[in-house]
Amino acid sequence: MEIAIVQIGNSKGLRIPKTLLEKYNIKDKVELILEKGYLILKPISIPRKGWDDAFMKMNKENDDKLLVDDIFDDESFEEWN
Repeated sequence: MEIAIVQIGNSKGLRIPKTLLEKYNIKDKVELILEKGYLILKPISIPRKGWDDAFMKMNKENDDKLLVDDIFDDESFEEWN
């Protein structure tokens, strides 16, 4: 795909088509990697972004119960002594 370099104030930039932004989940920032003569744009991902808010909401709604017991009926701790 060929994309024109455009003037942006005193700098220059790229216009990335909306379809590519959506396909690669590019939001506000990208990581720019310089590798072997190539410029690579990589979406910045924050895997656990928003988890704090989600956990607080779950707690507030009393929806943060264990799905699996943390101790099983047939579990023996004697072997650890």
